[in-house]
This record gives sequence, structure tokens and C-alpha cells, in this order.
Amino acid sequence: MNKDRVEGKVKDIAGRVQRQAGEWSGDSEQQVKGTAKQAEGKVQNAWGKGVDAVKEAADRSDSSAKPSRSVRDEDTDTEESITRRRTGS
Repeated sequence: MNKDRVEGKVKDIAGRVQRQAGEWSGDSEQQVKGTAKQAEGKVQNAWGKGVDAVKEAADRSDSSAKPSRSVRDEDTDTEESITRRRTGS
């Protein structure tokens, strides 16, 4: 879990509290500010989830990567390599 996810969740919760306090007190300005903070937190949390997903995908692809052979290596047969394959040595 990265920093954006944590900070986003904190903003989301703080926004909910601010919005709810505004509803209870009848302060529409606090309701709006709380709703905006909540939305900002949700966006930041979603960004963090995306970053984590990209990192996990990169880690998976790095660990499963096989060494690749170039076309030149595959297409180049020397007489010696042909003889080794035929004789099994």
C-alpha cells in the first residue's frame, strides 16, 4: 500500500466527518467542503490503487521473464553446432 492510498483514505474519512457535521449543524458550507474533501480523497486513493497495480504487474512480469535469444542466434547454425546436434555431444 503506497502513500497515496493512505492519504486518500484519511481525506475521505475526514471529508465524511466534515460533511456529516455540516448536515447536523445545518451548515451548508461545511457540507460542501466536506463533500469536496471526500471526493479528493477517493480520487487520491484510486490513484494509489492504480500505481500499486502497475507495480505488481511489473513485478510479476520481471519474475517470469525468460532470457530472450536474438533472431541472429537462432538462425545462425555453424557446421560445428550441426555436428553436435547430430552426434548428441
